[in-house]
Amino acid sequence: MKKVLIVDDAAFMRITLKTMLEKNEFEVIGEAPNGLEGVKKYAELKPDVVTMDITMPEMDGVASLKEIKKIDSGAKVVMISAMGQESMVKESILAGALGFLVKPFKEEDVVKVLSNL
Repeated sequence: MKKVLIVDDAAFMRITLKTMLEKNEFEVIGEAPNGLEGVKKYAELKPDVVTMDITMPEMDGVASLKEIKKIDSGAKVVMISAMGQESMVKESILAGALGFLVKPFKEEDVVKVLSNL
């Protein structure tokens, strides 16, 4: 069972992702409301996969991804973006993101992307 850390500033999005993932045999071991907390939780919990929103307060998803990669170059991070954030998506790929989900997303897409990591 893959252990997942969900990083998103929207509580409803964290709840939605957690529900989808737990229903599909993933274990959500932590949640963070911003990128700064996400980096701390990554170091503490060492999840198998991270879902990372791009636009967040404190530290955005791209900066968080870069910090997580400093902690663990093999970190598996899937970025979650809203429509119209193509430049951030490219920057995330260059920073080491292994996958993308665009809001609004379907449960089967989330499961497929995370299962393939």
